[in-house]
Amino acid sequence: MANSTQAGDDKTESQDDVSGATRLTGHDKTGQTIADLTRLLDADPLNVGLHHSMSDAMRDAGNETGYLAHGVGLETFELMKTLPQPWAIPLFNVATVFFMNGDHESARRWYEIALDVDPDLAIAHQNLAAVHDATGNATEARVHRAHAYRLQRIYVEPADNAPRKVLILCTGNAAGNVPFETLLPPATSYRIKYAIDHASDAEDDQLPPFDLVFNAVGEPDIAEPLAPRLERFVQRCNRPLLNPPAAVARTRRDRLPRLLADLDDVVVAPCILLETMPGSIDALTHRLVDDGIDFPVLTRPLAKHGGEGLTMHTSIDALWSALATVDAPHYLTAFHDFRSADGYFRKYRTVFVDRVPFPYHLAISSHWIVHYFSADMITADWKVDEERRFLQDSGAVLGERAMNAIAAIGRRLDLDYGGIDFTLLPDGRVLVFEGNATMLVHREANNGVLAHKNMFVERIVDAFEQLQARRTCIG
Repeated sequence: MANSTQAGDDKTESQDDVSGATRLTGHDKTGQTIADLTRLLDADPLNVGLHHSMSDAMRDAGNETGYLAHGVGLETFELMKTLPQPWAIPLFNVATVFFMNGDHESARRWYEIALDVDPDLAIAHQNLAAVHDATGNATEARVHRAHAYRLQRIYVEPADNAPRKVLILCTGNAAGNVPFETLLPPATSYRIKYAIDHASDAEDDQLPPFDLVFNAVGEPDIAEPLAPRLERFVQRCNRPLLNPPAAVARTRRDRLPRLLADLDDVVVAPCILLETMPGSIDALTHRLVDDGIDFPVLTRPLAKHGGEGLTMHTSIDALWSALATVDAPHYLTAFHDFRSADGYFRKYRTVFVDRVPFPYHLAISSHWIVHYFSADMITADWKVDEERRFLQDSGAVLGERAMNAIAAIGRRLDLDYGGIDFTLLPDGRVLVFEGNATMLVHREANNGVLAHKNMFVERIVDAFEQLQARRTCIG
């Protein structure tokens, strides 16, 4: 960085910049002042005086996030005066305040500035990847996440008064991980994230002390190549483990029909994993017939959820043509028409914590690919009301027969944390779309139309906390 000055140095050039900015802020505390300070900080990001002026300017402009971000940066500069830490850490902290408050553009800018100062600051690469994920830039997210885990595999996130230290086994591919941010909130959970797919066996012995392990590698398609590595860790681990890898492996899409096959009132459409293209259209036809798959047929790439890459084909010719254009394994699943009597498609989600079911959401759509937001759930009061009834009394909505089936599914999945997406068929049976450990739960805005859902999320989080307490005590 040009003209960078280390924190605490009393340089004439730095003083000139600060006094110039101070004159500006003293006369015109406006957006122009902030723009000028932004330009100065771009050229000299380690200038403590400029951060002080920017914090004041943000406060005067009513930008509380900016005021806090640069204030935290100043505090970090002060703490680091006598510490052998990289100077990029205060800049990282500025970025993180912006990130935590949803200002992704400012967070991106300051993470990039931090990496200009210290290109090997792994946590900055990791958080910048999360920023890119949040803004829809998946390619850049993958680049920074992979770089972060090449540099560092263990990330300790302490929390004051946390009841235990939890080691989270995860991968550099965020899509393969259980969404643990809600289950293990960083404000109250002492988290040790371990990117095991980038770590050698020897690094297992270098982990900081922990009380419990949560295997967050929950996507079977991503976990399967790591199975030997995960098993070696499990064999050597002497702490309680949630979601053993073997239980996760059983939930692969093509294995789920067999896993749940003998449960009363449970239906799972036939599914196969097509790893390589058959030699002919006749061979493909025979494969489908042998596995009991009729048309329409759904195709889905591996490790994808939420309808990503999901397509329907109504004939063998259409299916053959579609598969010929892709050079990657796909799941082929028989489509089961699940339209309700009123013409809408419904997708319920129930989460299991220690095999006990908790209702999480219901989406109602006019399209067979049911997405919560594309289904206009928020704008249709009757849909919100129906979901509310499901959350408040799922037994009354689904009936005793379905509730018994759902409870049996939770026991059969045998996951400490997992869930199913399903619907209720006209004859009262439960049609399961998928069941696995990667089911997302998240809190809603407290002032939004879905704020009432948060109490049901808290029930899940509380149950997961109680599970951890039980296992830690037993262990």
